[in-house]
Amino acid sequence: MELIYADYAATTPTDPRVLEAMMPYFTDSFYNAASTHVGGQSAQRAVMKARMDIARHIGGVMTEIVFTSGSTEGINLAIIGAARAAVAEGGSGRRTIVTVKTEHPAVREAAEYCRQLGCNVLYLPVNADGVLDIDAARASVSSDTIMVAVMAVNNETGVVQDLRAISEIAHRHGALFMTDATQAYGKLPLDVDALGIDILTLSGHKIYGPKGVGALYIRSRKEFLCPIEPIMHGGGQEFGFRSGTLNVPGIVGLAVAGEIALESRESETRRLNELRERFEQGVLELPGTQVNGAGACRNYNISNITFNNVDVVELMREMKHVACSKGSACSTSKSMASMVLLTMGLSELQADSSLRFSFGRTTTEDHVIRLLQEVKRAHALHFKH
Repeated sequence: MELIYADYAATTPTDPRVLEAMMPYFTDSFYNAASTHVGGQSAQRAVMKARMDIARHIGGVMTEIVFTSGSTEGINLAIIGAARAAVAEGGSGRRTIVTVKTEHPAVREAAEYCRQLGCNVLYLPVNADGVLDIDAARASVSSDTIMVAVMAVNNETGVVQDLRAISEIAHRHGALFMTDATQAYGKLPLDVDALGIDILTLSGHKIYGPKGVGALYIRSRKEFLCPIEPIMHGGGQEFGFRSGTLNVPGIVGLAVAGEIALESRESETRRLNELRERFEQGVLELPGTQVNGAGACRNYNISNITFNNVDVVELMREMKHVACSKGSACSTSKSMASMVLLTMGLSELQADSSLRFSFGRTTTEDHVIRLLQEVKRAHALHFKH
């Protein structure tokens, strides 16, 4: 039986058009983009075009795009690099990072690491739908704040945050505003100027691009510079922020994947939103089910369901031909309940009884029908009346 893939928030298949664009840089144009010979210059031109394209996708400038191995590296560079710059001699002297416990583990762990540098970490509350408490943000951000880090789209629930409102609070106190846009790039309109974003991270494999490549936007203009110290040292590539030989095929693939995603964004939004609504309506017919974040603005492709009175481990085992996630795919090997759902007010039992289903470019109506059949069949076997 064909696998029903409902885990697009974890990773996506590489689009054949992306792979086609990448292939020459594995073979004929394999050169190091830092080399000064003709071959190296051709690779550098490919990197430059990708840099320009990605900058255009988010309303930035090409010199503000730093290529990384993915969002986790970008997040660590941004948060730890900004903290190191602030506490260094001659730095701002600020000591506080403000974020949210519903952030991706990469953000939370990087922020916690900064305590070793002498920083404080404040976590803002969210409501029952996972939406940031703006009043709490106003009360928490101060002249001591280095950075406010709030993700654009939650990777477990799909909840969308009001980035403009949060950035205004950060800037009112002279703090940086960073957003993890891994689940938003290619799916939602992103304009760094309109939204007041100083630092933004994105990754290729969430948008049908290759794994192992991402980009970090760092605002670097005369009117506003983001002080960030590198955390990797070497040849000084990527404007000194990130040393290392550039992954030319991956960079090309990332830009092409972004271009394709933006071209199809409106039609995909409508199509997948309809399919997700159909899925959720079907699931809510089952006793003891609830959609987490249902009252908030959500991205169109993620559905987080709590199955009360069901052992979801047994549920997943029963659904042998379904691929979905228990919490974030980045931390599913850990036995602890989802920090995102706990922060939203779910009990530990409820959080541990929740599954994330996510849909994508190759999801069809037939896939959703079959998925619902599998969920309902497994639920009937394991629901505890």
